[in-house]
Amino acid sequence: MEFGNAPDSLPTRGHAAKRRSIIDAAAAVFCREGFAGANIDLVAAEAGVSRQTVYNHHGDKERLFAAVVQEMTERSNAHAFDVLSTFPDDPADVESELTAFAVRLSASLMCRGEGSFLRKLVEAEGDRHPELFEVWRHEGPGRIWSALAARFARLAYAGHLDIEDPDLAARQFLALVNVDLKLPLLFREPVSEETLQANAARAVRTFLRAYGRDRGPPPPAREA
Repeated sequence: MEFGNAPDSLPTRGHAAKRRSIIDAAAAVFCREGFAGANIDLVAAEAGVSRQTVYNHHGDKERLFAAVVQEMTERSNAHAFDVLSTFPDDPADVESELTAFAVRLSASLMCRGEGSFLRKLVEAEGDRHPELFEVWRHEGPGRIWSALAARFARLAYAGHLDIEDPDLAARQFLALVNVDLKLPLLFREPVSEETLQANAARAVRTFLRAYGRDRGPPPPAREA
């Protein structure tokens, strides 16, 4: 008997728990083997379920792959928006508070498993699945850029920063925060808290050279 046809090997789980285990297993398999090398049997073995269980939940490999990208994007977004809720809206010290925020953001976007999976899959499979990753671009990075741009716009309106194009500033902030982490993460090198801190400090200093205000304390916020 092929291992993919064996009964579920783990204790009985509810529908949601079993679906999550399949998604997690499929993410690991697609990330390790690539789309071409992955198959339902490998996913079933990794999840501890039968091949039929995988088919019942997700159908064929194409639909499973799309479900994994969607689920990982949603999870990554949830963590990112948790971090965005800690953005320093009324900072006493713009540089130090933006640096602490940048540490939290890079840890969420770059160092969590979901972000690592999505980066690898975009690089390996983007040309083969352009429509799928176009949806990811708008629903993942696009939503984060927009939310971050709105927060930078509020800082500029309150006089903490000097920004004419908040969308551009948000993209540049994310690029500065992420750029030095991409190579070590590509090679799965561990990234320490000290590295995150030093990277964030450099990124924020550079960002503030372009958008910081050197004009004394910010003026009072204007009434709406």
